[in-house]
Amino acid sequence: MASFRYSFQRVVDLKASEKTQAEWLLSSAIGALAAEERSLEQLQTEKTDWERKLHEASQAAIPLSELQVIQQYVEYLKNGIANKTKDVLHAQKAVEQSRTRLSDKMKDEKVWLKAKDHALARFQYAMQIKEQNELDELASVRFTLSTP
Repeated sequence: MASFRYSFQRVVDLKASEKTQAEWLLSSAIGALAAEERSLEQLQTEKTDWERKLHEASQAAIPLSELQVIQQYVEYLKNGIANKTKDVLHAQKAVEQSRTRLSDKMKDEKVWLKAKDHALARFQYAMQIKEQNELDELASVRFTLSTP
């Protein structure tokens, strides 16, 4: 009996490989987003701490130059937070693009797998027909030989 061999198996394998690669890219994008979000949180925490220090310093009798330095550092942190927020948005956009790409790759792979399943079903049907024809032939030969 002949075995099924799908003529487009390399395409199916390629689509599976592309899907795996898209999964890796999505995982990488999610990792980058998490890193950006952690960095943003650290900046926000540091800004809060320095604002508290600035408030405490303004209550105490310290030189104005030190207050200005602290204020400048708080402004620097605010700018850093604004930039990091943009980085987080870019990372979120990259994650969304990776998700879309993965979804497309999954659909593409599913189409090819379904085509392979249909080809297998057609092959099995053809084999059943062939086997049935052989059995019918065998039965007719036996019937012909058994009748005098």
